[in-house]
Amino acid sequence: MFRSFHMRTVGLALMLVAAAGCSSKKAAIYEHENFDDSGTFSRTYPVSDAVTCEAGPRALLSQGYIITSSDPKLVSGHKSFQQTGDTHMEISFNLVCAEDGGAGHHATMFANALQDQYALKKVNNSASLGVGVLGSVSMPIGSSDDSMVKVASETVSAAKFYERFFALVEMFLPADAKKGVPATEKPNTELGVPEPKAEPAALAPTAPPAAPAPVEATPAASEPVAPPAEPAPIAPSEPAPYVGPESTLEEIKPPPPSDLPPPTEAIQPLPSS
Repeated sequence: MFRSFHMRTVGLALMLVAAAGCSSKKAAIYEHENFDDSGTFSRTYPVSDAVTCEAGPRALLSQGYIITSSDPKLVSGHKSFQQTGDTHMEISFNLVCAEDGGAGHHATMFANALQDQYALKKVNNSASLGVGVLGSVSMPIGSSDDSMVKVASETVSAAKFYERFFALVEMFLPADAKKGVPATEKPNTELGVPEPKAEPAALAPTAPPAAPAPVEATPAASEPVAPPAEPAPIAPSEPAPYVGPESTLEEIKPPPPSDLPPPTEAIQPLPSS
């Protein structure tokens, strides 16, 4: 009898422990939210928010998603997947683009994907049939309809999933944004804004171009041509005196008179050879 009492006591203790374990509260799902900046759901691009949100729908459309809302800074789309004959899954994408507000054009894209699961369920419908001859007699008529019912909904949190999406968005950005250079706006010449011109390189000095031959201007056909003026009469002029060629001979001057006395004797002739 004592042994039987002891066994009952042990069994009661085990039941109390099991009941205490079942009644313990589980940790709430929001306890796992750390709110840390892991970068899983966002990516920054060196372009404006409008250009970033323009590349988002193109990336989704290239993968078969249907765009349901396309605002300048908010994009929504979804895609359906048929897993089995009785289950269906749908992924909904929400994209939000925000300007960083810095000196350059930088914007951050926030992406969130929601996964909804549907299952084929049968819904029973009942109807009643009243027979007036027999009195108030009702006969139940049963029927069943097949319909897809949402059975689960969860936010996709896989980091690889978003990395592949953000890499695809980068492929649809302008070429200068792929190199990490902010996009520069081209001046609009229609509004009178001149385009920047590059400074010409220094060139070697070249010979000046030949002056073009003067082109005689022709009067317009609609204007009258003035008659040429009559030339004035030429008055006769006196002939200029003839100037002959200058003489190349020098003027010969006589020698000055000599102060020597005249000879007193006759000069003898020279002997002949």
